[in-house]
Amino acid sequence: MATKHREHLLSAAVEARLYPYLVSKAAENGVYMYAINGWYDHIHMVVAIPPKYAVADIVKRLKGASSHYLNNDMRMVENFAWQRGYGALSVGERQRSIAEAYVLNQKQHHAQQTTNAWLEQADDLDEGPSDIGINIDQSKSIIRESTSPYEQWGESPF
Repeated sequence: MATKHREHLLSAAVEARLYPYLVSKAAENGVYMYAINGWYDHIHMVVAIPPKYAVADIVKRLKGASSHYLNNDMRMVENFAWQRGYGALSVGERQRSIAEAYVLNQKQHHAQQTTNAWLEQADDLDEGPSDIGINIDQSKSIIRESTSPYEQWGESPF
C-alpha cells in the first residue's frame, strides 16, 4: 500500500503506531500478518487471507481503518490517505520465508538500493482509473499491461 501521491508520511513515529494497529485490524478480520515493514511512502505486508475473503475487501478494510486511525486517533498534521491502487501477490509456503525476509528488510533494501523492481513497481497509473464514468464496453482501455509483468520486469518477484 502506498501513500497518496507517494507523499513521505510514514515516519518512524507513525510506523511505531501504524504497524501494530494494522496487525490488530488484520487479526480482527481473520487475517494473519507474518511481516510488515515499509519506506517513507509505502508499506509491504505478508499476510494469510482465508479463502472465504476477497483480497480487495481485506485491503479496503485495512486501508480504510488505518486512514481513519491516522487522521482521527493519531491526529497527524497532514491529511493522511492511501492511494487507490495496491499490489498483491500470492506465494506458497516455500516462498513465504523469502517474502517475509524481503519485507522485514525494506529499509535496508531502499537505503542500499537493492530493492526488487518487480515488487517496488510504481508508475503514473498507481491511482488506478477514475471511478466516475467507466463504460464497461471500454474496459480494454483501462488495462495497463501490454505484456505480462514477468516479461515486463524480466525477473520473478521471488
